[in-house]
Amino acid sequence: MNKNDLINEFSTRLSITQNDSRHYLNTLMDILSDELAEGNKIILQGFGTLSRWEQNPRLGRNPKTGKECLIAARNSVKFKSGKLLLKKLNP
Repeated sequence: MNKNDLINEFSTRLSITQNDSRHYLNTLMDILSDELAEGNKIILQGFGTLSRWEQNPRLGRNPKTGKECLIAARNSVKFKSGKLLLKKLNP
């Protein structure tokens, strides 16, 4: 499922226009990304937890040339699934 599929599903299930669905989904993504950028965890009870974590710098290798290079430190996101989501996936 991609973003457009999700927008269509929102509009169908909520009986709203696709423009409203797009607006709500974009707003949700903005809120989530703003909170993660501030270093806050996002806990969606039963679904899962999103949290920001810092990847340390490390040595990597260019697969084409085999030359080693330093991969800079960066921020990333971890997702830990909730119990209810796991139960739904594994009945």
